[in-house]
Amino acid sequence: MKIKILIVFGTRPEAIKMAPLVLKFLGNHNFETKVCVTAQHREMLDQVLDFFEIIPDFDLDLMKPNQNLYSLTATIIESMKPVLDELKPDYVYVHGDTTTSMAVGIAAFYSGAKICHVEAGLRTFNRQYPFPEEFNRQLTGKIADYHFAPTILSKENLLAENIHEENILVTGNTVIDALLYGIEKVNSENFKDGEIENLKTFLDFQKRIILVTGHRRENHGEGLINICDALKTIAQNHLDVQIIYPVHLNPNVVGPVNELLGGIENIHLVSPLAYPAFIWLMEKSYLIITDSGGIQEEAPSLGKPVLVTRTTTERPEAVNEGTVILVGTDSNKISEETEKLLNNSEYYNGMSMLHNPYGDGKATERIVNFIEKL
Repeated sequence: MKIKILIVFGTRPEAIKMAPLVLKFLGNHNFETKVCVTAQHREMLDQVLDFFEIIPDFDLDLMKPNQNLYSLTATIIESMKPVLDELKPDYVYVHGDTTTSMAVGIAAFYSGAKICHVEAGLRTFNRQYPFPEEFNRQLTGKIADYHFAPTILSKENLLAENIHEENILVTGNTVIDALLYGIEKVNSENFKDGEIENLKTFLDFQKRIILVTGHRRENHGEGLINICDALKTIAQNHLDVQIIYPVHLNPNVVGPVNELLGGIENIHLVSPLAYPAFIWLMEKSYLIITDSGGIQEEAPSLGKPVLVTRTTTERPEAVNEGTVILVGTDSNKISEETEKLLNNSEYYNGMSMLHNPYGDGKATERIVNFIEKL
């Protein structure tokens, strides 16, 4: 009898990181694998599913305008019951720190399934930061039966929380598996993408490209204003640089960014990019300024230095390794570190040539092998 696997995710970052795992399980005849999406992010999720050619078996389609954490959590738990009742999976896979992962973990526990937590063990040790992600991740860790930690440090965090060592596997991060698959696909001769073609119409590859992203709640307000001030200074001081900023659609982001940076000749404010165009742009970039956790993991595999606009990170391995630098929302620090990377080739090369602490692209293979041995 085949082992029943249910893989559940709801947001774009989860979809990217779970896609290679879905493909690996589907390609293994020892498992009966089903995919369920909550669609916590609808449009952005669908773009990723299309790129990886994944068709969900269950689509809960839970996204609603102005939804809140109370209703979303309750709706996910209730909506998962008929799925779990029908499938009766042996193992339910969730990822990371989303409300989907936390709520699905609770529902899977109620059903009696074993819960497998991908990207387990990351910690800031402050439940309010980032909110609600740190709490979601910690609670999912309490519920999970098996923990797939991306790094040794993540494993140590879990051991400190009295998780049994035999239930933890250090795998590397599946985002690297997804990135390597994706870069190969977008660079293939037969791949066509409208967003990439549009970017080519205004990007000047004779100039160094700085890619910027930013969306986290803790940076809304003054923090975002400071970041924009730094970007404006960088653009004015370096006419040989192009800044490309796919602007998050949250009104707390898109309003201030357009007001402060609109109309500056070498700053291009564009709509959020789908995954293929975004990784293509990452590869073309000289450096990246971001508050994204996933980019902190991906960029070192492409040799791109990262300035992280946060004061702390649940991914300290990259900081310790030297592939990323925490600059917070201090406009002077952002400007100064960018200047060093633009003007000092030795400093730049020192960051860009470092080893990526987040993996070698074989995380999904390790996860599937672990379950087979069980």
